[in-house]
Amino acid sequence: MLSDEETQREDQLQQWLRQDQGRMQILAIVAALNLPQCYIGAGFVRNLVWDRLLGDSVTTPLNDVDVIYFDPTEETQETAWQIEDWLNQHHPHCVWQVRNQALMHTRHDDPPYQSTLDAIGYWVEQETAVAVRLENDTLAIISGFGLASLFAGHLTHNPRRPRAVFEARIAEKQWLTRWPMLQVIPLRSESDLSFQ
Repeated sequence: MLSDEETQREDQLQQWLRQDQGRMQILAIVAALNLPQCYIGAGFVRNLVWDRLLGDSVTTPLNDVDVIYFDPTEETQETAWQIEDWLNQHHPHCVWQVRNQALMHTRHDDPPYQSTLDAIGYWVEQETAVAVRLENDTLAIISGFGLASLFAGHLTHNPRRPRAVFEARIAEKQWLTRWPMLQVIPLRSESDLSFQ
């Protein structure tokens, strides 16, 4: 069960998503795919929160749209790539990336993921491990680490990934240039790692 503070953060995120017509259209496109445990994650959610809390009045353009789903019956990413190609052809206003998270553990030599939520708990930054989907008229949000650090404007290394990868992504993505108020928060110990 979510705390009152976490419920308030989810409510605020849902409100911001609903105010963003472009994101709502993208969520509707993805919902129509009817993929199992299907969400849009990463910058789609993270950047929206940082823009609202730390940015100016300009919405940061999406580099891509990360569509994630979980189907253990698929043996290769071929279906995901076919869906990605279809989306890029029929909805070319976005750059789409589609990945079946049931297969992504092999890329990083992780134990097999059990769900989409489990998979995002392995992403490099805790604040990136947030995803949303449209179910009928409801927005469903999942997060590997909760929303508190995202709303606090933090960038936190996930100890399941090499620190060097975390640092390289900060430099490559230029998050601190776009949102200079962000604070890089290293974990003090493994006990700081908590999954939702």
